[in-house]
Amino acid sequence: MGGWRGVDGRPEGAQFKCEDLGWIIGRDMLHENDLIDIQTDIEIGTREGSGHSSAATDKEEGTIPQEKDRGHIAKSKAESLAFFDNLFPLKLSYVLRGPWRNDTQFIRSFESARFGLNDPVNTIQRATADLPLKITEIVPRVKDGGAFVKFAYNEDVPLSEIEAKLSQVLEEKALKPWFNPFARVTAGIVRGIPWLEDLNRFPKNRIRVEFVPREPGENAVELYQETLYSLFRQYGKIAEITSQPADSKVVPRFAYVDFILVRDAIMARNCMHGFVVGEALGGGKEGTRLRISYEKKTKPHSIWNWITSHPKLVIPLIAAMLAALSVVIFDPIRKFFVKSYVKHKTSVTANKFIGWIKSKTDRLWSSSRKKDKKLSLSAFWNQRQGLIEDISSGLADPSGTFIVVQGSKGSGRYELVEQALKERKYVLNVDCKAISEANGETGVIRKLAAAVGYRPIFSWANSISSMIDLAVQSTTGVKAGFSETFEAQLAKIFHTTASALKEVSLSSRPDKDTETEEAFLQSHPQDRTVVVVDNFLYTSEENKSRSNVIYDKVAEFAATLVQNNIAHVIFLTSDVSFAKVLSRVLPDRTFRHVVLGDLPPEVARKYILTRLEEEEEREGAKRPENGKDDAAKKIPKPDPVELAASLEVIGGRLDDLELFATRLKSGQNPNQAVDEIVNLSASEIVKNYITRDTPSSVDDQNPWTVEQAWWLIKTIAERKSITYDEALLSAPFSASSTSPRKSLDGLVATDLVSLKSRRGFPVSIEAGKATYRAAFKLLARDAALRARMDRSVLSTLAKAEKAKIEAAEKELAVLAGLPPKVAAEAGERVRYLVGNLAESQRRIVEFEGEMGRLKRVGVSGGEESKQKSWWRKWF
Repeated sequence: MGGWRGVDGRPEGAQFKCEDLGWIIGRDMLHENDLIDIQTDIEIGTREGSGHSSAATDKEEGTIPQEKDRGHIAKSKAESLAFFDNLFPLKLSYVLRGPWRNDTQFIRSFESARFGLNDPVNTIQRATADLPLKITEIVPRVKDGGAFVKFAYNEDVPLSEIEAKLSQVLEEKALKPWFNPFARVTAGIVRGIPWLEDLNRFPKNRIRVEFVPREPGENAVELYQETLYSLFRQYGKIAEITSQPADSKVVPRFAYVDFILVRDAIMARNCMHGFVVGEALGGGKEGTRLRISYEKKTKPHSIWNWITSHPKLVIPLIAAMLAALSVVIFDPIRKFFVKSYVKHKTSVTANKFIGWIKSKTDRLWSSSRKKDKKLSLSAFWNQRQGLIEDISSGLADPSGTFIVVQGSKGSGRYELVEQALKERKYVLNVDCKAISEANGETGVIRKLAAAVGYRPIFSWANSISSMIDLAVQSTTGVKAGFSETFEAQLAKIFHTTASALKEVSLSSRPDKDTETEEAFLQSHPQDRTVVVVDNFLYTSEENKSRSNVIYDKVAEFAATLVQNNIAHVIFLTSDVSFAKVLSRVLPDRTFRHVVLGDLPPEVARKYILTRLEEEEEREGAKRPENGKDDAAKKIPKPDPVELAASLEVIGGRLDDLELFATRLKSGQNPNQAVDEIVNLSASEIVKNYITRDTPSSVDDQNPWTVEQAWWLIKTIAERKSITYDEALLSAPFSASSTSPRKSLDGLVATDLVSLKSRRGFPVSIEAGKATYRAAFKLLARDAALRARMDRSVLSTLAKAEKAKIEAAEKELAVLAGLPPKVAAEAGERVRYLVGNLAESQRRIVEFEGEMGRLKRVGVSGGEESKQKSWWRKWF
């Protein structure tokens, strides 16, 4: 090695400061008195190479940058480059973005680290120890996981021989990298001019080989795949070579070479970048230079392409998968919450400690009220003990059927059922009134889910799904099925609830092996859950059409529970048409029908007196201990005769009795209390039935008119009841465009009047409750109101007669146009029409005359004294 000088021009054996070294290699690998200078800049070599004179660069100022600025490694004619792969992990370059600022600072960490024989420095030393070369510079390439090694060699020794010996040494010694004991270090002679860029271009297993001229202005030749294969196969197995399409306009021309391994692509790129293919290899007379870069391989995305090209098949399939996923994940959770709700496990008071505290506080604050309520209802329960026993016997029936408790609003039907179920462990209450009055379908779903403990519920998701479904349908023409219909959502909630109730009913089964589920439920009706459906068939005026769907689903849900012996179902309703709905879902069984009427006068009197005694005891406990009575605060005892007369007006409706007792406790006498209650009822009737926004309209929400309601009010005020047929045949009902039966049923459903039936057939019509009957009389005695409403009735009847006249005139005009012979045969029909026309005209004259008289009565505001029953001859 005599006479060899350092790569920076310093004399051999010169001293180097530590700051000048980017990477110090152990001195034992050098010949005596020789030093190897490692440049501080580890990415770019700073030495001149053949064909790249720094002096020429200085002369051509501003044209060509120096070697280190161009990213190339300068070398002399007696020097060459080798690339060692697998010295660093490929992903290590990401680490350099952290605590190290560049590769140099990272490489210096190896100076103090102890990696043993697997140290990158020792690895290179062991690989080149027996080779006829001297290392002059090492340039690490952390991003590529290797390093360039510049070495000086004897030009008499071919590079191919050095490369062969280097490969043989690496194969025999099986040198392992420090980070992976299962991999091997590989190396190859650099045939081109490597480009040491520090861009964010990371290795890939595909390389892009561009064919560029050797010198500017010359022509390049696109190489054949066979040539590319012969050039790159030595670096690793090639998966595919893809040439640029012939019709492509992209220049320079290029080809893709896909390697199986990324490390092979790294070796090929670092060894062959800048290589000039001569004419002998097919590079043309002027030669073709290879410019190589990593290329991210675009995956074909066959599955995604198939999905996007078949939306009519894929979108419904995705919807089905999402539905199945929802069933698998959320249904068990929802079933758990329903069971916990029925068993009251989600209630705070279910905790024994909290329940004990609540019982103590209730005893301090409201125990006396609960006791008073229980005492006052004792007479109520005694009178209706038979109804309670009917309900209890229905719950003990193994076959099972619907139990329907029918009673008007305020009749105490819920209290009755609550008394009958006080010994039952599991009871689920569903209030249909809250569900029916909910705003929109989303509100109905939310209320129903809350009633049965069904959670979690994503009511908003269906709105979004509907919009997605509409968008997909408008673009593809096929409904995706993401959204569910309102009926499907109701059915889903009821299905999950039924499954949960079955598990609750089976929770008391002692031995699961000796008896099947069906046999246990059939033979143990006392262990079944009880479902109480309150306010069944209640319909709000705004949501009548939607309520029909709700009640159909509720009835189907109840039928499923009863037919499968899952639970007993009790319906609480005031609607007489419940049988029509329930018979459709359970046609083969007879219902248990419990009718809840008003209390008898004697029971009502006992209830009022008991409530007054309770209040007296409560007030007595609050008085001072000195024994002085405050007479002003004592509740006066009502006169028995006056009380009996008042109860005859109030009736036996539980709500009205409670209101009556409250007014008596406030110090009013029975007559005053009755007057206020009757006046309050009259105001309620005027508001709900007389002063409607559309007094003469008939629609699906209200199939009755104000005139029909007033006719019933006035007629029942004069007579205690009227027959059902009389109402159907009366002028306000028969002259209406709606079916008389439908209009009458609508008024019955609002509790204005009530039907009395015999063997299931309606016979008579009475006031909805006793206070309404008194309110009817009060309204009928109001001359101004009566005159106004009678004018409205007469106006409606006059319109009906005018319509008859118009129909008769049209038919007569048709008959007048017939031929004389035919017209002669139609003479009887003409006389009939003329007679009806004359009768209708006579009635219109009478109606208008009476309307004129009623106008004078209304203006004067005086009491009508004559012809109080004038309307009977028309009604």
